[in-house]
Amino acid sequence: MSALISSSLLRSGALRLGSADGLQRGKTWKTCSTSLRQRYRSLHVDSPPRKPSLTSSYVHGTSSHSLLPLTVGQSLDATVQRWPDREAVVFLQDGIRKTFAQFQQDVEKVAAGLLALGLKRGERLGVWGPNIYEWILFQFASAKAGIILVSLNPAYQVKEVEFVLKKVQCKAVVCPTHYKTQKFCEMLREVCPEIDMTPAGMIKSSRVPDLRMVIVTDSRQPGMLHVEDVMQAGESRHHEELMDLQRKLSFDDPINIQFTSGTTGSPKGATLSHHNIVNNAYFLGLRMGYGSRPQVRVCVPVPMYHCFGSVLGGMSMAVHGITLVFPFSAYSSHANLEAIQSERCNFIYGTPTMFTDMLSHPGLHKYDLSSLECGIMAGSPCPPEIVRKLKTDLNIKEITIGYGATENSPITFIGFPEDNEDLKINTVGCIMSHTEAKVADPTTGEVVPLGAPGELMIRGSCVMHGYWDDPEKTGEVISQDRWYRTGDTASLNSLGYCCIEGRIKDMIIRGGENIYPAEIEQFLYTHPKVQEVQVVGVKDERLGEQVCACIRLRQGQTSSREEIRAFCKGQISHYKIPHYVIFVTSYPLTASGKIKKNVLKQDMEKQLGL
Repeated sequence: MSALISSSLLRSGALRLGSADGLQRGKTWKTCSTSLRQRYRSLHVDSPPRKPSLTSSYVHGTSSHSLLPLTVGQSLDATVQRWPDREAVVFLQDGIRKTFAQFQQDVEKVAAGLLALGLKRGERLGVWGPNIYEWILFQFASAKAGIILVSLNPAYQVKEVEFVLKKVQCKAVVCPTHYKTQKFCEMLREVCPEIDMTPAGMIKSSRVPDLRMVIVTDSRQPGMLHVEDVMQAGESRHHEELMDLQRKLSFDDPINIQFTSGTTGSPKGATLSHHNIVNNAYFLGLRMGYGSRPQVRVCVPVPMYHCFGSVLGGMSMAVHGITLVFPFSAYSSHANLEAIQSERCNFIYGTPTMFTDMLSHPGLHKYDLSSLECGIMAGSPCPPEIVRKLKTDLNIKEITIGYGATENSPITFIGFPEDNEDLKINTVGCIMSHTEAKVADPTTGEVVPLGAPGELMIRGSCVMHGYWDDPEKTGEVISQDRWYRTGDTASLNSLGYCCIEGRIKDMIIRGGENIYPAEIEQFLYTHPKVQEVQVVGVKDERLGEQVCACIRLRQGQTSSREEIRAFCKGQISHYKIPHYVIFVTSYPLTASGKIKKNVLKQDMEKQLGL
C-alpha cells in the first residue's frame, strides 16, 4: 500500500523531492509514510463519511466494491436474466411499455439489422432526436454490435450537424422526421442532397463522404430507411455474428461520443468507453441505494443526448434493473407531475431549472406526489432555497446533488440520500468510488491547503479516452499523468465533500479581490422576487471589473437596482454587492440549454455602454 501511495503522489506532483512535506534528502519512504498517510488520505465511501479525516485538498474514494469488467451489452444481459418481466422503459407520450425481456429482444433485432446493413465494429452511428423509444433502443443495439453511438443535440442546425458528422465520420444517422420546429430530414437533405437520388442505405455524398444511411423513426422517406427495415434486416447468420462479436468486444473499447456544448468554439467529442459509463452508472446506483429498494421507478425528463440521461438513466437501467419513465419527448413540468402521479415514480432526475419549474407550476398541489421519495439534481449550481422547497412542496425527502462533466462519464461527486441539509445545500456531494480529486493552484499546479479554493482536477476510471481525433484539445485538459482539468474553482472539506465556487474563467477580479459569481447568485436567489439570476463581471476603468447581476424576476413582480442593493447590504461583503443590476427576461443559451456567460457579459457591456 505504501508503494502505491508513494507512486500516486509522486505522479500527481503532490510530493516533491526535497520539499518540506515530501521525501527529504536522506529520508526513506518508510520513515515519511506515517506523516504522509496522515496528510494524503483515502476515504472509504460505501457509506457517508461521518468523521473528518482529510488534511489536504486531495482525496481518493475507496470502496469494497470492485470496478465491473463488463461491456454495455453484458450489463444488460445480466439484468435481463435476473428480471425478465420487470418493466425497463415506459414512454408515456407514445404509449410504449417494454419489459427487460421485450427490450432485449428489440435490441438484438436492431443490432443484427445494423450488421446486416453493413455497419461494422468501431464505426459511428449518430442518434439525433428527443427522448423517444428509438433513442434508448439504438443506444443499446449499437453497443451490442460494437458500433460507437454519437449523441447529436436535437437543437443542432445544418452547419452544426454537418460539422459533427464529418468530425467523427458517421456512417449512419437515426432521427425522426421532425421535432418541434426542427426538420431533421430536411436538414440532412440540405447537407446531403444525394439522398433522394440513391437507394436507401447506399448514400454517396460529397459534403459528408462517410455517411451511408439515414434511419427514420416515424415515417417513410425517399432514400432513407425506416426503423422497421433495420429490425427485419437481420438473418440467422447476422444473429450468429452478433453472438460471436460479444466474445470479442472489450470493455475498454470506445462506445459513446458525447459532444460538448461548444461555447468556446466548435463542439468537441468526448470519447467514452464501456468501462467509463458502466462503472459510473454502477457506483451511482450503489450510492443511491437502488439495490436495497424493492422497486425503483425513475421519472426522466432530462435529455438522453446528455450523459445525465444516457448514463444515469439508460446505463443505470441496464446495470441496476431500475424502471425509466419518460413523461414526454420534450421537457414539460406538467407532464413530469402527471408521470409521477400515474406511474407512482419514487425517483426523479432533473436540473435545478427543471425542479424550479415544477415547484412554480400553478397546479402543483393538485397532484398526488406521495410516491416520490428521492431525486438527483445536477447540471448546474442549485440555489439552497430550491433544495429546501423540494422537501416541503414535492415530498422529496432525499434530494441528492451531483457534480460531474461529460468528460468524466459524468459523475465525480454526489451526495448520499441521507446527508444532512448543510451538506446538501453547501456542497455537490462526496467523492465517487474509485475516483481521485485534488484542488490545485491553477498557476503552480500544487495542491492547495484543505478548504482553500483552486482548480478541481479529477483522475480515475471515469476520465474519458480523449476528444475524438483532437489530440491538441485533449492535451489541454488531460495531463500526462491522467489528471483531468475541470476548469472549475472548488474547495474540499475534511469529509471529502466538494464545494464549487464557479468557473475559473467566470471569476471576477474587482480591484484585486477575487469574487465567485456563484456565491452572489446563491444569495440573490433568497430574494422573494427573484426567479433566476446570473452574475458576470463587466469592464471597469478603475477596478478592472465590476459585479453585474442579471436578474429574471418572478411573474408579476417589479423591482429596482436600489432594492436589490439594499437587500445585499449587511448580508454580503460590500465589494460583492452588484454595482450594476439589469433586469432581463431571458439569457443567451447554448444548443444544450446552458447559459453562455461569455455572451451575457458582452451583452451587458454593450447595454451599459462599456
